[in-house]
Amino acid sequence: MTKPISFYSNKLHKGLRQIIGWPKRYWRSSRWHKVLSIIVIIVAVWFGSMYGIARWYIASQSSIPLQLGVSFIPDYASSLGLNPEQTMSALINQLHVKHFRLTSYWSDVEPTKGTYNFSQLDWEFAQADKAHAKITLVVGLRQPRWPECHPPSWVNTAAPVNQWQPELEQYMTVVINRYKNNPALESYQLENEYFLKGFGDCANYSRSRLVSEYNLVKNLDPQHPIIVGRSNNDVGTPIGAPTPDLYGISIYHRVWDAGYTHRYLEYPFPAWFYAFLAGVEKITTGRNMIIDEEQAEAWPPHGQTIPQTSLVEQNKSLDAARLQASFQFAKATGMKTIYMWGAEYWYYRLTILHDPSLWNVAKQQFAHSN
Repeated sequence: MTKPISFYSNKLHKGLRQIIGWPKRYWRSSRWHKVLSIIVIIVAVWFGSMYGIARWYIASQSSIPLQLGVSFIPDYASSLGLNPEQTMSALINQLHVKHFRLTSYWSDVEPTKGTYNFSQLDWEFAQADKAHAKITLVVGLRQPRWPECHPPSWVNTAAPVNQWQPELEQYMTVVINRYKNNPALESYQLENEYFLKGFGDCANYSRSRLVSEYNLVKNLDPQHPIIVGRSNNDVGTPIGAPTPDLYGISIYHRVWDAGYTHRYLEYPFPAWFYAFLAGVEKITTGRNMIIDEEQAEAWPPHGQTIPQTSLVEQNKSLDAARLQASFQFAKATGMKTIYMWGAEYWYYRLTILHDPSLWNVAKQQFAHSN
């Protein structure tokens, strides 16, 4: 005998009431159920809010043109056995890079007190200007690449800061006055991951020094924006002075963990996590964020240098597929200014290891962005 429709309707309503009433029964069952429920709700709201801010930020930046560039450090090119001028020329003429992040190491610019050597940096600016490329110039004591802080031999940065800060700011003044009217200059980056104490051979993290340097740069050249980089991959948002025109962030994906596991470590953060960080910065300060370092080179194990590491080992942290993914990851964050980290390494793989795989990936990406 066929059962009436009302029978199935009552069954359905009963089932729905049980489902709807389950949270209430679970909440009443025990204290630990209440605690767990609160934790689940908080986590869901927190991650939902993070993701919502990320999607908002990505959408808000969608109409802004992409500026894809590279960091270039002649000292690092030399350490790889490369000719720095040939390397930068190849980046300009073969990859057609139009945005460079350049360094001005104090140890290179003022090796002897009061004696300045701008030959290398002048050449880099001239090449960029000739190619109609733009430059972000890093200034200050802490600049990219180990040991991070680059004082000349005649300066002891372990001494009280008031004993050497005047010399540091004098060097910065000379650098800024030399390049502030150069048509290739687009912006400054002040220091590099200034408060990152876990990496680098640095002895001073005084906020007052950073503020003083910021004010110095602004007074010398109010026309160009200043970028201050935060520590890589860190949760949180900068809240102290100075408030720069732009914030920078470094993004690394696969590194060698020398401290605990002694194996390769993969950071778990998705691209939208960095979009969330940029979105929070936009909401709280009105400032945009850029990627000042997107990992695009291998991270050797056991403290080795790149030339000491076999190609097979290098590929464990960066090969062509990972480099392609790194470009795509950076774009997926929604940030529109991206400096890839390791362009000298691509040229090293091409010319010394005779492996064009990374160079070809980069050539394709820059051709598409241009």
